[in-house]
Amino acid sequence: MSARITQAAVQEWATELDLVHEGLALHFARSEPRQRVRGYLAGLLSPVERKNGWQLAEQAGEPTPTGMQRVLSGSQWDADAVRDDLRAYVVEHLADPAAVLIVDETGFLKKGTKSIGVKRQYSGTAGRIENCQIGVLLAYSSRHGRTFLDRELYLPQEWDEDAERRAEAGVPEEVVYRTKPQLATAMLARALDAGVPTSWVTADEVYGGDRRLRLWLEERKQPFVLAIKQTEPLWVVTERGPAQHKAAAIAADLSGGDWQRLSAGDGAKGPRLYDWTRVAIRPLREPGWEHWLLIRRSLNDPDDLAYYVCFAPAGTPLEELVWVAGMRWAIEECIEAAKGEVGLDQYEVRKWDGWYRHLTLALFAHAMLTVIRTRIAEKGGVWTMT
Repeated sequence: MSARITQAAVQEWATELDLVHEGLALHFARSEPRQRVRGYLAGLLSPVERKNGWQLAEQAGEPTPTGMQRVLSGSQWDADAVRDDLRAYVVEHLADPAAVLIVDETGFLKKGTKSIGVKRQYSGTAGRIENCQIGVLLAYSSRHGRTFLDRELYLPQEWDEDAERRAEAGVPEEVVYRTKPQLATAMLARALDAGVPTSWVTADEVYGGDRRLRLWLEERKQPFVLAIKQTEPLWVVTERGPAQHKAAAIAADLSGGDWQRLSAGDGAKGPRLYDWTRVAIRPLREPGWEHWLLIRRSLNDPDDLAYYVCFAPAGTPLEELVWVAGMRWAIEECIEAAKGEVGLDQYEVRKWDGWYRHLTLALFAHAMLTVIRTRIAEKGGVWTMT
């Protein structure tokens, strides 16, 4: 990986790293890990090709990777406390009342059976079943920039039930099996309880299909646009009264004039244009709120439909629901950038603490890059890493 970096960008990078490290230093009682975590972050932010222990050590001028490895597995520090600092950092620099919270997962391909949470499972990253770990991530997308707030490791049920395996991987005793939507709920709760400014939540079918997550968001009066499968049963008003119908069946009853051509945001090739429509659902609605089935249709294939369930203040225009649905792609861009630029998936740890520590520092590094780029762009400059 090479970088085209101006002198001004270098100065921004160094200054921001010093400021962030000054805050993080409070979490490290001993001077050695306190300094090493700065070196670890500097390595993640650097243009070195691989962000593994050896290359991070070389970047820091150390002869062996032992010191860098101790940052993840040997020293005493609380990754959750640093995660809270990450959230505060993002809010400080990127806060926007119209921002969107986005949930998604990503796979980390691994060999063997020892790495925490690893098993043969579906990885959206690979597009197939692979031997991998799954991380559930929460991103924040605002007009100022896009980056991450939180992370959770999905621990498969077979791991949860294997006491010997749990002990070997250092899984805390209080950790129990949680589904991916439950992990998402925990992260959303932390963000909302902390007062993160946001207007919407969006996620893909894995999370949109979980009714408990949807009801939890409704109870909090948190608007959402969540993707669902075509088979998702939804309550609608029929000629015979309220009844449950699958999303695809509801869409099949629409007339040809119900569609509007709208952009879901700009992609690599320009506006992402689709035909869109919505249908009111949930006959028993709370005053001031509306529930919708949002439907997206491909311009090239009228049979290619996507479905979203929406909870929004009364009077929310279709265009806004479409905009939120399109924001879901932002987290995919963030994941790709974090893997390519700050080594999100290049860790060499097997245990619980090591995974959370590396992920937290990598997400912090991504947030720093986002903030620096935003600041430089506001000054008319550019910093790209390719």
